[in-house]
This record gives sequence, C-alpha cells and structure tokens, in this order.
Amino acid sequence: MSEREREPGAGRRRPARERLLAAAARRFYGDGVTATGIDTITAEAGVAKMSLYNNFSSKADLVRAYLGARHEEWLARYRSRLERAEGPRDGVLAVFDTYVDSADSVGGNGFRGCGLLNAAAEMPAGDEGRALVRRHKEEVERLMADHLAELLPGRPGAAHATAEHLAFLLEGATARAGLEGDSGRLRRARAMAVDLLDRL
Repeated sequence: MSEREREPGAGRRRPARERLLAAAARRFYGDGVTATGIDTITAEAGVAKMSLYNNFSSKADLVRAYLGARHEEWLARYRSRLERAEGPRDGVLAVFDTYVDSADSVGGNGFRGCGLLNAAAEMPAGDEGRALVRRHKEEVERLMADHLAELLPGRPGAAHATAEHLAFLLEGATARAGLEGDSGRLRRARAMAVDLLDRL
C-alpha cells in the first residue's frame, strides 16, 4: 500500500470512495473515460468491485463525481492564487496561473490538456457530464469577467468582451499545451493576457 492511500497521521487506509475517486482521476485523465473500465479502477484503488457500486450507482455516476472533484480541485487552486492577488488585474492572471499550476502538477510530459474538456469530448451530446463541464468553463469566464468589471468600472461591455477574449485565449492555449505535453503554451498565453491587460 502506498503512503498516499493512508490517512495522514492515522496509519489507516483512506475510505474506499476516496481511493476510487483518486484512481478514477488518474486513469480517466491518463487513458480516457471510455478506455478505462471498472476493473482497472477497482484494481488500482485496491477495493472490490462491490465497493465501487456501494459508493457509485454506475460508471456514469463515478464519471460525474470525477468531474465534480476536478472542478473543486481547480477552484481550490484558483482561490489559493487569488489570496496572493493585489487587485483585479492580478485576479484575472490568477486564472491563467491556475491553469499553469494544473499543467505543472502533472509533471514530465504527462499533461494532456484540460481533464474536464477531454472527458466531455468522449460524451454524447446532451450528457449530464457535458453540462457539468460547460458550467465549469462558464464559471472560469465569469470569474475573469468579475475581475475585469472591477478593473473597468462603468464599461460592462468591454469587461464582458475582454473576458470572452481571454477565455478563448486560455482554452486555445490549453489545447495546444495538452498536445505538447507541458505548460509552455499556457505561459505564453499568460504573457499575452498581461499585454492585453496593460493596454486596457
């Protein structure tokens, strides 16, 4: 059993639900949702298949929990970055920095782009998981729009248009970074965002 499967300071294994979600996160991100079977997840989590069904009603339910967990993980990283922000301009850049942090956390050449978007690409139109991913992307853009509204008081149209522009820049950079396997494109996109913000 690896150290990460133990509860901090307790010497006990983490609850099955946590281990299943951690295993699903690794395998869904690394291999894709469709290519990852229940047997792979339960084996990696070190639990019986019945434990999976005691915690999740189906693989689709596990996928939705994975998407929710990735969203919360991203928000936690963003909030940590935001604590160091010294104003709305830094707030916008905190969004870019959070994407860079996410890419760098994978390490090596393992970055495959946005895990949420990768999962959504495997789901059929109308799937509830796709709606979860869409809400995440809308929230990221809204966070930037809120900072920009503060930066551009009395110019709501400009704040909205700039947030949309930056969201497109961020998504494009994430896609390219995923193909290249590192955070380089995201860092370049952040530099472009700095240039754009300086010209506002």
